[in-house]
Amino acid sequence: MSAITGNDYMNRIDQLKTNIWMDGKLMTGKVSEHAAFKGVMKSQAALYDMQHDASLQDVLTYPSPLTGHQVGMSYLQPKTIEDLVKRRVMIQQWAKSNNGMMGRSPDYMNTVLMALASSVHFLKGKENCFPENVLSFYEYARENDISMTHTFIDPQVNRAQFYFEDTDEPIVAKVVGKNEAGIIVKGARLLATQGGITDEIVVISAGGVQDKAYGFAFSIPSDCKGLRFVCRESFVGGDSTFNYPLSSRYEEMDTIVIFDNVLVPWERVFYYDNIAIANSFMTCSSFLPFTLHQVVSRQIVKTEFVLGVVQSIIDSINIGEYQHVQEKASEIIVALEIMKALIIKSEVEAELDEWGFMRPDRTTLQIAINYFPHIYPRFTEIIQLLGASGLMSIPTENAFQSSIRKDLDQYLQSKSNNAEDRVKIFRLAWDLTMSAFGTRETLYERFFFGDPVKLASQLYHSYDKEPYVERVQSVLG
Repeated sequence: MSAITGNDYMNRIDQLKTNIWMDGKLMTGKVSEHAAFKGVMKSQAALYDMQHDASLQDVLTYPSPLTGHQVGMSYLQPKTIEDLVKRRVMIQQWAKSNNGMMGRSPDYMNTVLMALASSVHFLKGKENCFPENVLSFYEYARENDISMTHTFIDPQVNRAQFYFEDTDEPIVAKVVGKNEAGIIVKGARLLATQGGITDEIVVISAGGVQDKAYGFAFSIPSDCKGLRFVCRESFVGGDSTFNYPLSSRYEEMDTIVIFDNVLVPWERVFYYDNIAIANSFMTCSSFLPFTLHQVVSRQIVKTEFVLGVVQSIIDSINIGEYQHVQEKASEIIVALEIMKALIIKSEVEAELDEWGFMRPDRTTLQIAINYFPHIYPRFTEIIQLLGASGLMSIPTENAFQSSIRKDLDQYLQSKSNNAEDRVKIFRLAWDLTMSAFGTRETLYERFFFGDPVKLASQLYHSYDKEPYVERVQSVLG
């Protein structure tokens, strides 16, 4: 096979019959037609269709090293700086179609898997590690354009620094047995975004493992026996793109993943029962530089969109002459240019790793991922401050199709827009910052790569400060 179409994606997910629970009920029927999923699945399908646009084929795909067929560019293992640039251009082309709102568009997990496959030498010769399985799954996913979600996080039972689970029934997913067919996993994991609407789920221990039963990595089909996805409440406000311009299209469901004695076949196990690997693979591999490169590329597109929303508000109600407004808009401009400079710096300072792959500069990307969680909530605040009461005066699409339309046209017009167009702008700003979807977006960006305090601590410990201390010492004599 090669790069799939949107219909291929939709049909595959509908045929899986994945065990998905919504509002206490087991979902039946086609997932692609369910109110909570149809919008985002349609948006995701559009990404796959773009791969078959003749004008974009060289941007979004490349020839498979196995078959010569066109496969997704996000699977490309970069060996040159030019390859890194190709990956960024592809990521941002897809991101522009959803304005960076889809944090789990397929290129994210494609990048994760590519990074793991590019670091399999780290697993060679280690106990209970199967690098050949990582490579095999990477090639399978690439050649079949498999969609994936993932789960890294344990349930929030007890966040004490030295909590040890001692319940009879496991809470955190763990290996409870093994046989000739594979390992058996029981317990739960958080927080699979797009859970239930992908072909596969990748499960990886994110570090901090003190019991080998909790240290593993594997991938399994989403419809595996004993696997359940429990959804939060849907944040899709409705089908109307007038009323809900973002949530109706891009609401990515978050799910709790329950493993009820799930059998993971040996050929799908990447590693297990190895505490050292479970605690080091994600940091020693190329996972961080490659995935951060994807994330920051998307966040740049999202920041561009935020700037567009802010300027649309400014133009609509004619507030651009005020210096405090200019200052607020400039905050977003500065953030955008900083993020763009960081992504380019990470590419310019990229280096070949010990296995011959071109890694973007990790420190530069760590700085970006420390920066963005702090500025994105500020974007939300700026939109609220500039929109003010306009974010409350947002009647629905039906109101404009009713007998009250004349009043709305009179009283909700603005300097630059008629009433309907003005309300569209402000409903978009509301959906981005104040709706359930919008507040989830803010929380999502706050914690996209983990606790911001831990991210700062990791940056502090990994950053080489010694040359600057030496300069101080030289002054002191």
